[in-house]
Amino acid sequence: MKAGMHILLVNPNTSQQTTALMLRQARACLPPGVLLHGATAGRGAAMITDEAGLKMAEQEVLRLGLGFAQGDDSQAGRAIIVAAFGNPGLELLRAALPERVAAFGIGEAAMLQAARDEQGRPRRFGIATTTPGLEASIAASVEALGLTPWFCGTRIAQGEPLVLAADPALQCERLGDAVAQCVQRDGAQAVVIGGGPLSEAALWLAPRFQVPVLSPVVAAVQAALASLALVATS
Repeated sequence: MKAGMHILLVNPNTSQQTTALMLRQARACLPPGVLLHGATAGRGAAMITDEAGLKMAEQEVLRLGLGFAQGDDSQAGRAIIVAAFGNPGLELLRAALPERVAAFGIGEAAMLQAARDEQGRPRRFGIATTTPGLEASIAASVEALGLTPWFCGTRIAQGEPLVLAADPALQCERLGDAVAQCVQRDGAQAVVIGGGPLSEAALWLAPRFQVPVLSPVVAAVQAALASLALVATS
């Protein structure tokens, strides 16, 4: 992969702490020569917990993404990651971006990765998250991607989302219970942790399970890198 390639991670909520967490995880996935940038929504929810929060985030995603796409170095490969699980503003952004700039949503990337094993064969997958207010949105995203035949449902961690967010150890424990339900009750062969702020929990939980437990941030970075590799060889 040639030098001078850029990825922007857009945090659609207003928490700088969440941006830093996701950038830390994304940076650990990057090869040399790829520069990672972060941007945080200037208005909206501090944590997106429902569809109203997703809607509020759309224009900020569009603003930040287009600003990055219009950067000075037009010859450099560029990709944008929308780092909220509901992919707010992703389709609006894709429609407005120049053809040379690709955009990826962490929810979309994780679901696509979960639905296929390393040999490309379909597999059943579930989603473990903390936000019951987004369950309908998650199901709609699965359907839009054509993955409903392999989706075995969403399991919600016990507890109020903001309370869990304030106690990472408890949040991880409760998410672990939700992952176990996906596997043991629903027959999931892979489980996605459903949320950008929850993405570190995927790394903590993965060693505890026999099936893959996927971080949506890592999945989106991998999709962006694959896109930049194609740009580099074209």
